[in-house]
Amino acid sequence: MSTAAPAPLSEQAWRGSGLSSQELQSLCAVARTAAEAGAQELQKLFGQLERVREKGRAGDLVTEADVAAEQAVLAVLSEQTPDVDVLAEESGQQQRGSTGLQWCVDPLDGTTNYAHGYPFFGTSIGLTWQGLPLLGALAVPALNQLYWAAPGQGAWCNGSPLHVSSCDQLQQSLLVTGFAYDRHTRLDNNYAEFAYFTHRTHGVRRGGAAAVDLAFVASGVLDGYWERGLSPWDLAAGIVLVEQAGGVVCAYDGSEAKLSEGRLIACAPGLRQSLIDGLAACRPLSGASFGAPELDSRS
Repeated sequence: MSTAAPAPLSEQAWRGSGLSSQELQSLCAVARTAAEAGAQELQKLFGQLERVREKGRAGDLVTEADVAAEQAVLAVLSEQTPDVDVLAEESGQQQRGSTGLQWCVDPLDGTTNYAHGYPFFGTSIGLTWQGLPLLGALAVPALNQLYWAAPGQGAWCNGSPLHVSSCDQLQQSLLVTGFAYDRHTRLDNNYAEFAYFTHRTHGVRRGGAAAVDLAFVASGVLDGYWERGLSPWDLAAGIVLVEQAGGVVCAYDGSEAKLSEGRLIACAPGLRQSLIDGLAACRPLSGASFGAPELDSRS
């Protein structure tokens, strides 16, 4: 379904919410404050962890830093927006009001990186309206970067405006993706797609932190992103960053992306169709072997 690009989700959310520009600006300030509060906890504990454990799925890690950062974020949100619902990665959902607004909190985006001392992680705070991403902020402490974006206000990093790249040739692009925790047990594991695009681009990076990957697409450092198996807190802030930086976000087939589905494309406008077509050309690994990927004959 290679259709025209859907309307930006963040613009839809703003129109539906009825929030004024001033109200949106105030909520952005809350998101930035919350993201910075979480990132401060991450900085304090980086390299000082005492315990790392799995939380149900193999490879899905949680540390005391996740918990400390989430507590710091929730303290800010509770104080400044007590009537707004919260969906947080570690503590789950908190029903606080009936406005249709919900904070999506990832206190430590990139926990595996963090647990191994790899400095690519951040605190991501997105605000949704009836499931549509509305605004977001992301603090990346190792890079001393604070990203934020909202409709009518654009996308920013440390006071500088962001814009996606002008790349429109797949062979000249640098892409990024990731692999879900269930990749060891599913054929739909993104391995074939990774190989397909690696052979047709300048390269495909695997950052290990979805929100940071999306921020890099928004800033034009990377040209495009795709991934599956994600949660709303992974995506809510990053989607707004990309859209408000002039990029496009859609489902794998080109239709409107949905947070609940956990898979999307985010890229410079000129690469949208190439990514849709490339993903359609791939089919999962089959049979007993998890070796080389199979590519559709159309590739």
